[in-house]
Amino acid sequence: MNIILMGPPGAGKGTQADFIKAKYRVPHISTGDMFRDAVKKGTPMGQEAKKYMNEGKLVPDQVTIGIVEDRLAEDDCQAGFLLDGFPRTINQAEALDKVMDKLGKKIDAAINIFVPDKILIERMSGRVSCKECGTVYHLVFSPPSQSGKCDKCSGELIQRSDDNAETAVNRLQVYIEQTSPLLDYYKNKGLLKDVDGNRDSKSVGSEIESILNGL
Repeated sequence: MNIILMGPPGAGKGTQADFIKAKYRVPHISTGDMFRDAVKKGTPMGQEAKKYMNEGKLVPDQVTIGIVEDRLAEDDCQAGFLLDGFPRTINQAEALDKVMDKLGKKIDAAINIFVPDKILIERMSGRVSCKECGTVYHLVFSPPSQSGKCDKCSGELIQRSDDNAETAVNRLQVYIEQTSPLLDYYKNKGLLKDVDGNRDSKSVGSEIESILNGL
């Protein structure tokens, strides 16, 4: 099965991506993974992407789509894949359709994990991480045993600049502006599957499993 995983920052996509990858034995492919892999392998598209990345610029759609096509043509994707972080725009979605046609494949479902904005902001703005080992905590949902100290190594816990409330609101707004048209795109194709992410991860995973088993 060929799946697209969608959802705003803080919705729990990472947890569910790990579940889908383990349960259905399909590669979890994120945009970042694809870029790093293409650059490491020195593919023509990877070399092109590297030029933009080295200059701190966004990689153009044409290059991104070429990297996606190369990745989806690899052997480990023949039995299916999970796309995460792509497509982000209608242009990318239309280009992905063309790539799938070329490869003789099709998208089976676009799973959208939705969570109320207020909850998302609480989730994103409460994260702290260990300065030493990188372990992540949440001040409300999964706090450390001792305030300000990591349970694993006793290192200092810090909040990243992109985990404060103001940044969380901005990240969410950008996501909404980018993705709303994309949700309609897949809804019109009959591929969109909405999943309530404002529950414990096992309940969310169970609903996703039911959707995928029904494809």
